[in-house]
Amino acid sequence: MRHWTHMGDAPIPETDQSLSLYRGKDDFFIKITSGGGELMSTRKHGSEDALGSLPCRRLANQASARVLIGGLGMGFTLAAALSTLGPRAEVTVAELIPGVVEWNKGPLGERSGYPLNDPRTRVYLGDVARLIREKPGYFDVIALDVDNGPEGLTRSSNDWLYSTAGIIATQEALAPDGILAYWSAGPDQAFHDRLRRCGFLVEEVVVFAHGKKGARHTIWLASLGPIPEPRC
Repeated sequence: MRHWTHMGDAPIPETDQSLSLYRGKDDFFIKITSGGGELMSTRKHGSEDALGSLPCRRLANQASARVLIGGLGMGFTLAAALSTLGPRAEVTVAELIPGVVEWNKGPLGERSGYPLNDPRTRVYLGDVARLIREKPGYFDVIALDVDNGPEGLTRSSNDWLYSTAGIIATQEALAPDGILAYWSAGPDQAFHDRLRRCGFLVEEVVVFAHGKKGARHTIWLASLGPIPEPRC
């Protein structure tokens, strides 16, 4: 039997729910306090890595790119983006839940290499949707992992990001030739079609949660022009 230590709870704003962090012998996981399985784990982060690296690898201006990541999670998406980008890049991570930021500053951060300590990192404590509205034409990459995907799980207001209005607003926050990336627990043809109706060319990538086994997650890459091939 695996033994877990409860490390703390973090309330989810605008809901009556909280996230709970647990530590085992070799890993951590986060779940919703009210029940259900784990939301994320330090053992299974292949798709989070891919969300950070896939769009950044396609940029021509990797050395000085401006990237927005919606959802800090366990820090793996942020770490993957930073490892792909150059010394003058700026990566803003928007996280709604203050407790998640504190967990990543503490022992949890060791698993992803403490990316919050990287001088290229900026933390925006608040709703990523608000930041998107405030920064027209600013970001070269916007990578969103704020919930379970288009089928929201933790917060109903996250649904706006996957609506037509949310997609258009996110599109307007992109610099020319910018790339959007969305993480999802699984495929969603309706969302794929919605991206295309908003004028995007869409590439759908299936990524294993851990190596070449386990759950398969979906990442959509969307661009108003042809999506470039990876540069490295």
